[in-house]
Amino acid sequence: MAEKFERVQKWLAAKGLGSRREIEGWIREGRLRVNGQVAELGLKVSGYERFSLDGRPLRVSAENNERRKILMYHKPVGQICSRKDEQGRPTVFRGLPRLRQGRWVSIGRLDFNTAGLLLFTTDGELANQLMHPSMEIEREYWVRVAGEVDEQTLQALRQGLMLEDGMAKFEDIQPLMGLHEDDTQFNRYFSVVLKEGRNREVRRLWEAVGCQVSRLKRIRYGNVVLPKELAAGRFRLLSRAEEGDLLALLKRARRNA
Repeated sequence: MAEKFERVQKWLAAKGLGSRREIEGWIREGRLRVNGQVAELGLKVSGYERFSLDGRPLRVSAENNERRKILMYHKPVGQICSRKDEQGRPTVFRGLPRLRQGRWVSIGRLDFNTAGLLLFTTDGELANQLMHPSMEIEREYWVRVAGEVDEQTLQALRQGLMLEDGMAKFEDIQPLMGLHEDDTQFNRYFSVVLKEGRNREVRRLWEAVGCQVSRLKRIRYGNVVLPKELAAGRFRLLSRAEEGDLLALLKRARRNA
């Protein structure tokens, strides 16, 4: 049987070494080597080559057929989504379960001061698809904002505002009435929905209408909802049913992209 060749970033992503975008970054920076040679974008591999990153071997088997895993994690405020931090701050990866091969790849990110749902997978190609802007996967957040919010403000946030990296808007925005004791005229809670994951996008949209976000929590990614019983700092694997629903959502998104 003839060997099947795939682009190196796609093959390594499918093995859980990182998202395709992350691995493309390694290639551009000259950090990835294949059979001792610096890898180039477009290089195709069979999986039987020798891979190294920053001079250290990447231990990955072409025959590995371990079932993909998807995990949900309730990120607390005060953790970063990078694997390492020069300031020594705690990282979300530190408490995740160990894997025999590959590593956990985060599906999107949350900033240091944002809590809530993070998804991880051992399949970097799946992570890339779920994050890709063309898929328009919804992300829902609960947000507390300080500042005066009237119907004109909400309309502007729904219609779209120009930020430094382009137009942005909330696909949906609804007040969360009566859920919090400190919900007042100038300290209000809302549910907001985005279909992309630009850096600090929720905070920047509110800042564009003169409001400040004082609390932010992601409660949904696609059709995966953060369970009330999953405490901050805890994780669990998606059930087969939850995973199947997420993959079905992605399949529909691909058809519409």
